[in-house]
Amino acid sequence: MSPLQDQPDVEVTWEELKPVQPYPFPWPLLQFFDVFPESVLLAPPAMQPVAFDPDSRFDLVVIAYQVWFLSPSLPVTGFLTSEAARVLRGTPVVTVIVCRNMWLAAQEKMKGLIEANGGRLVDNVALVDRGSPWTTFVTTPRWLLTGRKGAFWGIFPAAGVSRQDIEETKRFGRALVDGLGKAGSGPVSGPLLAGLGAVRVNPAYIMSERMGQRIFPVWGRFLKALGPPGAPLRRVALVVYIVYLVCMILTVVPLGMAVRSALRPLFRRRLDAEVARLEQPSGSATERVQRLAS
Repeated sequence: MSPLQDQPDVEVTWEELKPVQPYPFPWPLLQFFDVFPESVLLAPPAMQPVAFDPDSRFDLVVIAYQVWFLSPSLPVTGFLTSEAARVLRGTPVVTVIVCRNMWLAAQEKMKGLIEANGGRLVDNVALVDRGSPWTTFVTTPRWLLTGRKGAFWGIFPAAGVSRQDIEETKRFGRALVDGLGKAGSGPVSGPLLAGLGAVRVNPAYIMSERMGQRIFPVWGRFLKALGPPGAPLRRVALVVYIVYLVCMILTVVPLGMAVRSALRPLFRRRLDAEVARLEQPSGSATERVQRLAS
C-alpha cells in the first residue's frame, strides 16, 4: 500500500478487523480445527466496533484476507456480515488473498458477500506459497501450530508468501494510484490490475476444492450440532475429523488430481473456460508488469 500512502492527494484509512474473542497465534491444534465448522458455514464471530463511520464513502475499499478451510477467515466473515459492511454500498472493492494454495472457493464466497453488501468487486490479487503441495503440507501447519516459519532440515523451504512476492506487490499499488487518478472525481470502473499477473489459477485444484466444498459443509453442520467451540463432545469428534482430513489429503486428493490430469485433454475447452472465469476480474496476463515493476 506504500504507493498509495505516498501520494499527497490520497488518504488511506486502515482498519484491523478484530473479533471480540481474539484468535491465538500460534494455534493449539484442537483450537485451530475448532474454528472449522463456523468457517465453512460462514457463521460470524462477534466483532469489535470499527473505527470508521460505516456511512462514510470511499473511492475504493481494499479487503485483505486469509483462507480458512476453503472459506474467508472468520474475522473477514464477521465484518462482511455486520452493519459495518454497509461501507461497501456502491463502492468498488479490491480483494487481496494470502494463503497456502487453495483460494478459489473462498473467493467465490467473498464475491457473494461483497455483492450482498452492495459492493462491486473490481480486482482480486492472490498471493500463495510457491512451495510444492507436499512441502507446504508440512511447513504451513508447522508455522500455524508453532510460530516457526523458517526453512529447516535442508529440505523444507520457509513457509508463507515469499519476501520477493510481497515486495513485488508494489506494482499493484502503483496501478491503483494510476487508476484512481484517471477516474478523477468519477467512480472507478473496470479492473485496475489487469495485465499485472494478479492471479493464476492452478487447474489441478479446481476439482479438489469442489470436492471439499461438498464434504466440508456436511462435517461443519455435524460438528456445530455437537455444541459451541470448546464443547467436549465436539472436540472428540474433531479428532475423528482431523484423521479423516489427513487421510483424504494424502490419498483421495492426489488420486483425484492424477485422474483429472489424465482426462484433462478431453475437457480442455471447458477447463480453460472455467480457469478464465475464476481468474476474473483481474486475470493472469502480465503485459503491464515490466512497466509498473519499479
